[in-house]
Amino acid sequence: MKYIVIIPARYKSRRLDGKPLKNINGLPMIVRTFNQCCKAVNRDLIYVSTDDSRIEKVCKKHNIKVIMTKQNCLTGTDRVYLASKKINADVYINLQGDEPLFNPRDIKIIIKYSKKYRKEIVTGYTKIKSRKMFKSLHVPKVVFSEDKYLLYASRSPIPANKKSKFNFAYRQVCIYAFPKKQLKKFYSNKKSKLEFEEDIEYLRFLEKGIKVKCVKLSDKSVAVDTKEDLIKVKKIIYNLEKKSKNL
Repeated sequence: MKYIVIIPARYKSRRLDGKPLKNINGLPMIVRTFNQCCKAVNRDLIYVSTDDSRIEKVCKKHNIKVIMTKQNCLTGTDRVYLASKKINADVYINLQGDEPLFNPRDIKIIIKYSKKYRKEIVTGYTKIKSRKMFKSLHVPKVVFSEDKYLLYASRSPIPANKKSKFNFAYRQVCIYAFPKKQLKKFYSNKKSKLEFEEDIEYLRFLEKGIKVKCVKLSDKSVAVDTKEDLIKVKKIIYNLEKKSKNL
């Protein structure tokens, strides 16, 4: 099975403009995300897909392969599809560009499962451990069947109960494996109804009747959606690098 890793990255973001190029202790976020991927796969299999010349310039400076795509992509997955038209593979591993702490082991797990479920989309989940995260509208929550197929995803607290108690919940870990055929079915010039309402792109697959396999991953991932997330990630990376220097 031939696979490649694509990191979609757009400059404009509603919550944090210029996000991929935000400096995190001396390195742009997109470079740190790329470096995490390099710990799991050969760098020659990794591409950044972007619409912005500033991101392209930074990537080339750090010897990162770049695929330029149009600006008006609805989602990162749409951008991955456009990149897939330029580079042929059986499966496209999509890791979001705002994941500078992503666990390389989780990338390997997703690749392993993509080989087992070659005709299906594979994505990650992990347990939510705090009520604050459960209530956060920045965190996509997922529910799945007994055989670990996605039933629904929402930024609202799910599963809910009449007493509004937090008993258990799972959040999405933003990495996907897309078979080329299924990725082609996804692409559109308009968001689907539930995708638009929830602001969660892979609901488009469910609305098209395409199955999504959920795989348990670690809880080390910290996606950067807001300034608060950026501050948190900077502190984590600073402490990790400080600890590494002292060893």
